[in-house]
Amino acid sequence: MSKKNFPLSKVYGLLEPGPVVMLTTGGAGRANIMTLSWHTMLEFEPPLVGCVISDSNYSFELLKATRECVLNIPTAELSNEVVGCGNISGRTVDKFHAFSLTAAAASCVVAPLIDECYANLECRVVDETLVEKYNLFILEVLKAWIDPLKKHPQTLHHLGEGAFMLAGETIHLPSKMK
Repeated sequence: MSKKNFPLSKVYGLLEPGPVVMLTTGGAGRANIMTLSWHTMLEFEPPLVGCVISDSNYSFELLKATRECVLNIPTAELSNEVVGCGNISGRTVDKFHAFSLTAAAASCVVAPLIDECYANLECRVVDETLVEKYNLFILEVLKAWIDPLKKHPQTLHHLGEGAFMLAGETIHLPSKMK
């Protein structure tokens, strides 16, 4: 076998489940943005998403207090903003202003959409039973928005330690799933 031992601290980069998102929250007088890649789909209908957010993050406090957020899905064009928002705290910086991002009103939650993002998912926390132990919030998607002009968006996928992969070519294979 030509395989070699792989560090457990890097397993995350092998299993990274989906595109990097920019989670927005409202509250404490202004909106905040957090870059997030630890999320996964849990159910189709209603759409449920599990998100792990460190309890040391400002967004953790805001999400716990307001119980709502928006998962904004950026494309590669926003890579500088994605990394920038992930590298500073919203406790002291207005990230919308600092990164010239446009806050747009959501229809179901107070947290804003990021207008420049390809898609936006308005969410409400529906289960907090694993927050204390694992920092895992279960969100229900209440409303979804998508930019119909972006036909083949290149989303960012975090591999760890500052490395990202862009979504590649889409292929279609036979499936009996509907």
